[in-house]
Amino acid sequence: MKLQAPFLQLPVLFDAAVLEAEIAALGEEGWLSHPSGYEGNDFLPLISAYGEPANEAFEGPMRPTPWLDRCPYLKQVLATLGATLGRTRLMRLSGQAEVNPHVDVNYYWRERMRVHVPVVTQPTVRFSAGATEINMKAGECWIFDTWSLHRVVNDAVEARIHLVADTVGGEGFWELVSGCRSATHPTPPGWKPREVVPDPAATPADLPLETVNVPVVMTPWEAREHTNFLYAELAPNQPAAAATYAATTRFLHVWTALWAAHGEDRAGWQAYRAALERLQRDLRQARAETLALQNGSGFLDVLFNLVVDPALADHQRAYIDGERRENPAVRTAPRTKAPRTLPIEPDPVFDRPIFVVNPPRSGSSVLFETLSLAPGLYTLGGENHRLLEAIPELSMERRGWTSNRLDAADADPLVVAELRDSFLAELRDRNGRRPGAGRLRMLEKTPKNALRIPFLAKAFPEARFVYLHRDPRAVLASMMEAWESGRFNTYAVVPGWRHPLNWSLLLTPGWQSLSGKPLNEVVAGQWAAAMGVLLDDLEAVPADRRFIARYEAFVDSPEGEIRRLAGLLDLEWDQTLGASVPLSGHTVSAPGKDKWMKRQAEIEAVLPGLQDLIARAERMTGE
Repeated sequence: MKLQAPFLQLPVLFDAAVLEAEIAALGEEGWLSHPSGYEGNDFLPLISAYGEPANEAFEGPMRPTPWLDRCPYLKQVLATLGATLGRTRLMRLSGQAEVNPHVDVNYYWRERMRVHVPVVTQPTVRFSAGATEINMKAGECWIFDTWSLHRVVNDAVEARIHLVADTVGGEGFWELVSGCRSATHPTPPGWKPREVVPDPAATPADLPLETVNVPVVMTPWEAREHTNFLYAELAPNQPAAAATYAATTRFLHVWTALWAAHGEDRAGWQAYRAALERLQRDLRQARAETLALQNGSGFLDVLFNLVVDPALADHQRAYIDGERRENPAVRTAPRTKAPRTLPIEPDPVFDRPIFVVNPPRSGSSVLFETLSLAPGLYTLGGENHRLLEAIPELSMERRGWTSNRLDAADADPLVVAELRDSFLAELRDRNGRRPGAGRLRMLEKTPKNALRIPFLAKAFPEARFVYLHRDPRAVLASMMEAWESGRFNTYAVVPGWRHPLNWSLLLTPGWQSLSGKPLNEVVAGQWAAAMGVLLDDLEAVPADRRFIARYEAFVDSPEGEIRRLAGLLDLEWDQTLGASVPLSGHTVSAPGKDKWMKRQAEIEAVLPGLQDLIARAERMTGE
């Protein structure tokens, strides 16, 4: 929840020593690793969906886990808050660890405050929100502005443990808030927190807990509240703001009319879905993905989190690029968990691996290098040429130098097993750490993968494909520059290639017909062969497993585009990017919007023969 101050201390003080003893008595059995895999972060769930300790859902009745009843004073502390309680847990941060900078933009936290009661801490543990940094002392009780960028650093040897409760509040809670003090203002004269001593008689049998937390059909009044809130939080002077405002205003009018006609009646759900899909088309046309909020979040991603995703209980999220995936807020009855459901058996190792696919020189290196900063994501650190083509059956010599094309028939079980093992041995996260046990998220990009989608889809059953689209004129110009640089010679010798320049970039089907041609015709033929295969294969991929990224959108708004992609791909994102995209190590010369015009005559000479493919690519991206 957005607060008017970064940190507010409530006027109650708890006995941290008693809390510490109760927690120590629980042992280590109940502690779970942070769901995003942050090193040094773990938690013990006290109140969770359906009372299931491992259930990370934000939706469903929140109930006590078995651990809570073993802590009577902890229950008394929670009762003292006078609040209806949601997800509640003990959060532990080991020495020399941190909670990475992030903003809480999930629907669940829009109207919920996060209460912190430090139990085990040291003066060097620092909590920051926006520009304010404090140390929360043991036994104190704080709420803070989760809408601002916040982080925690434990610059000490010992672990830090906080009791953390999410709540919409309650009558008693708001009375506490009315008597709070702000960390950024002098303490009021005579202000002193009330000490809450352990009292078995004050330990309640039951606590007030959430039962309803996600709408079946969002009311127009709630949708309008969230939308108006976001417009008030927009960073100033953004060209797409007016058109985006018009799109959401139209949607709210339509939604109000549908609500008046149907309410939550399922008879109206088809019309509700149509309104949501129309909103997304209008937002795409308005270039809403370029908008940023003052806290650094992407407007579009937060709009989906607060309005589009939870607006309808069975609404399957359809993104701005026209792609779809399961909405985590989908509900069925009876429901005991909120797991992701997949149309295939879960891969035991590779959880929805991400492959960026595109013709060469489309900007995939900088996108890959940026996206690889996401926490909990593993990469090879570069491209897979060495690992894949080291497998004898996939080597160019064995395949007779036909091309880099691989289809499903090439995914022999032994080949696939060797490839997966090779990938797993090389994967590292952003900090250079190898994967632990269990399933992992992987990101991989190699331009040759434009010719290998069916192979990868069979080798990695949960594969997701991100098609990176870039203005073909810029791509052709960059391909010519790459050929001339000599830095991208794929193979030392390609038998049968007759040309002053050695073969560069991916080896496309029909490459032999390009021998002896001018360089502009060579790269045009190379691009056309790659795009023809890529588009055919992408169209065969289920819609919920393919996504669209646009190089120009990434250059114009790096933060907004990367946050949009992270949302699409279910990735955490805790970085803050600058206003411009950094140069990749594969850059030949500094990029520029109109750099391709230096080769305008050569490029325009080959464009007529590429128009059908260009039009198909534009339809694929929804432009």
